[in-house]
Amino acid sequence: MSPQAFVFVGRAGAGKGTQAKLLKLFIENKDPGHPVIYVETGAEFRKFNEGPSYTASLSKSTIDRGIYMPEFMPIYIWGKLLVEKYSGKENLILDGTPRKPMEANVLESLFPFYNLGKPWVIYLDIDHDESIQRLTLRAVQGRKDDTPEGMENRRKEYEKNVAPIVAWYRTNPNVNFLDIDGERPIEEIHTDIVKRVGLA
Repeated sequence: MSPQAFVFVGRAGAGKGTQAKLLKLFIENKDPGHPVIYVETGAEFRKFNEGPSYTASLSKSTIDRGIYMPEFMPIYIWGKLLVEKYSGKENLILDGTPRKPMEANVLESLFPFYNLGKPWVIYLDIDHDESIQRLTLRAVQGRKDDTPEGMENRRKEYEKNVAPIVAWYRTNPNVNFLDIDGERPIEEIHTDIVKRVGLA
């Protein structure tokens, strides 16, 4: 199959990373001739934040408080990664981006540039209470940004920034939008995604 792009969006704790990784493994097994570049924006930021620069220290402080980064930073993070690694053969999975409308507009320019056609935007829909339950569990497991203050800040950021992106994607003719119930068992969600993007 020709390389495709998949963009996972949703609330914090919606399972974007889990489903992105499952899709990556599925595609790699189904079509080994087209490997997958998986852009996990949060993980890329955590690596960046370990650096000694002033920008890294500001980035870490911002993320630890549950505040979304200004648009130029995630664009820099995924833009630099793709410039260095994308060869034209790979499928592309993006997880954790876009988080602000301006970033979504910039990201949209990527797909025709790399001849990836209409990307699949996979919206994992969970409600706020489910998000809090999952983030609370994640905090017990050691995520430093999953504090009560951080969770509340991310709720506000989601409503202010991500919700409008989801609404924009729903009617955007340049993407294939999937509304996925994210409150089901993990394997059931994965099976639903694979079927609806035409890989099963």
